[in-house]
Amino acid sequence: MGDSQSPSGSPSGPGTVVETTFEVSNQAYPFIGVTEEMDCRAELERMLPRGADRYAEFFTFVGVDPARVLQSADGRGMVEPRLVAEYESGGLFEFVVSDSCPAWKLAQLGAVPQTVVGEDGTGRITAEIPRDTDPSAVVSEFVEAYPTAELLVKRRSDEITPLFTMEQLELAVEEALTDRQQELLLGAYEAGYYDRTSDVTGEEIAAEFDISSTTLSQHLAAAERKLVSVFVDDVIDSRST
Repeated sequence: MGDSQSPSGSPSGPGTVVETTFEVSNQAYPFIGVTEEMDCRAELERMLPRGADRYAEFFTFVGVDPARVLQSADGRGMVEPRLVAEYESGGLFEFVVSDSCPAWKLAQLGAVPQTVVGEDGTGRITAEIPRDTDPSAVVSEFVEAYPTAELLVKRRSDEITPLFTMEQLELAVEEALTDRQQELLLGAYEAGYYDRTSDVTGEEIAAEFDISSTTLSQHLAAAERKLVSVFVDDVIDSRST
């Protein structure tokens, strides 16, 4: 990490990656509202593209009955929730989100959400802004879109944190995926689909494989769920013991 800056500070210099942390208090978002309602903690494990400007957010909730989380999240109408795995004091959930989610907004503005935590009815989102994106514009547009958001930290960082490394991808591919899922996931990865600074679309990748974008999306969604399960096995194991 580079030198810290105050929220009003302005990290500068060509090629600088900027890390920002926002506090958000809107109870409508499940990772915030559920933690207030049920006195639990939520933490983002992974955030993956789902096409058509949608993302799948994989959250671990700790200290709560998973059935209550699912019911509360579904009732808020802002996400499509699914219980991925259950353990003794919580569970792993998939939330499919679009423009109602602050982490989604940051991704659309060109930032890369890295840490999203909800606790005691307050959310904190840390996102990295790549070198080719104007950090002042990202902060300004985000706060305008989410008036309850407050910028807490703005500092320089050495480099962007990848969504997942090639080593992690290869491990998951070897352990969990079908041949077709391997082919499409690796093809999408190599084309830059999982690089949030890239403008490659699912439609373009689908055309390369001579399949429909819907078929591609279905294959990638299935592969991503298996991928995430490999990545968070240690989380589930630690919560189950």
